[in-house]
Parts: sequence; structure tokens; C-alpha cells
Amino acid sequence: MTPETHVYMILHPNHSLIASQLPPDLFAKHYVQGSSRYFEGRLIFVELDPEWRNPFFDFDTALAGLVPHPDGRPKATKFIKSYRVLEHVDLSALGKLYFCNSTGDYVTLDSSGSQPSVRGDEIRILVEINPVRFMVLTKYDLNQFATFITDPRNSKGAPSMFFTQLEFSIDDFMEDFDENPFLTSFVPGIHPAKLHESILELKNTRGKQVKGISLDCPIDKISYKMLRHGFMFAKGGETKFYPLLDAEEIERTNYKFWKAM
Repeated sequence: MTPETHVYMILHPNHSLIASQLPPDLFAKHYVQGSSRYFEGRLIFVELDPEWRNPFFDFDTALAGLVPHPDGRPKATKFIKSYRVLEHVDLSALGKLYFCNSTGDYVTLDSSGSQPSVRGDEIRILVEINPVRFMVLTKYDLNQFATFITDPRNSKGAPSMFFTQLEFSIDDFMEDFDENPFLTSFVPGIHPAKLHESILELKNTRGKQVKGISLDCPIDKISYKMLRHGFMFAKGGETKFYPLLDAEEIERTNYKFWKAM
């Protein structure tokens, strides 16, 4: 019996489109543990509709090479493309999203027709994951940022973007910092004093909506528990939102991931 064909878009740690004969659970295990490549950190990928096509990708050549090994083992990975992948994928082709740790345990997220609720924060920390990797302070909510970051006139944006928000109260941080300027870092890679300075700049600069705070995206150091709302895809005025599962549901349905999340 010929194994099924799956198409996966890797969003982190690399940016690739891959055909595979492995289902998502085995693909995650193979990608972080089963190959000869060293890996330590997060794996984030989304499964695409296997019937979806775009002429930018050479599906025919990749699928022709997607054949089981001589001993019958399914072919784990056949790379289709490793460059400019996200911008050429239609959001309608996106299926389930997988957020994995370095042991291959993961949570599965489904897209939602609803949009993330807005808590009323004046400033938020957003994490850009793919295709560029930054952390920014912004007065925009997720939907407003999606429009901003994919605007063709934005010199720091991109045609498509995959990003998330940190669970972080700017107001609480500012109050705590004023009481104790020697706080330990709340945000990976960001010194509290620099964060405090950046928040004041964004608050006090008329018309400024976004302030970069990191030239990298430390998603490997960010716990699932540090995320807020979920993950957002944005492209050409469209968005697709994947809300997070709450911790209680993860504990009940995926205890191994919950213990290490």
C-alpha cells in the first residue's frame, strides 16, 4: 500500500516547503530526532492541502522523488523549495498548525473564523517569525499589525508574515521597573532597561506606532505559556488566525507536551 502524500510548510527553524510520506506526528519526530541533522529548539509547521499548487514550486519533480526506501520505509522528506515559500502560499491552502518541542511532542492548532480579543493594552510585544525575524513593540493589535507589516510600502515588511504576540503586560512591567530597575529579564534577549527605554520612546513619540526591540526572533527560548492569543498569518489584506489551546486542555490531552511547555 502506497503511503499518503503530505505537504508541509516549515515556519521555524527554517523556511521550507516539504513533501513527505509521514503523517504529522511521525514527521515531527523525524524532523527533530530522526535525521542526522542536529536540532535543538522549536519546530513550527503547517500542513497544506496536498492538492494545492502554485507554479512557483516544482511539485512534479519533488513528488516524482517521493517514493519509499528499498526496505519499504516511507520517504520522510523531499524538499520542494527553501526560498520565498510563505509569500507564494495561499492562506486558503493552510491546514492544521503544529507547535513542537525538541523531543517531538506537540500541540495541534486549528484556524478560527473568529479574531483575537483585544485586552485594551496600549502597547504590545509582537514576535515576527517568518519570513523575517524581529521582535517589536507596537500600538497595533494583531489585525492592525497584519495590515501594516504586509503593506508593500513598508520597507521593513514582507508580502506575507507569520507572527504571534507575547503574554506581557507593559503597564505591570513599567510599574515593577520603577520600583526595582534591577529586574531580571522578562523577555528573552531584551535587557529590562532597554525595554523600559523603548516603551517610553514609543509612548512619547507622536505618530510612532512601532518600535523594534530585537533583530532576532528568540522563539526557541519562548515557552508556549509566554504566548498570547495565538499565531497569525497575513497576506495581501487577508489573515488566518490560529488560537492557542488553554493549558488545562493541553494538560488533559497532551500531558508530555504540557510538562515541558
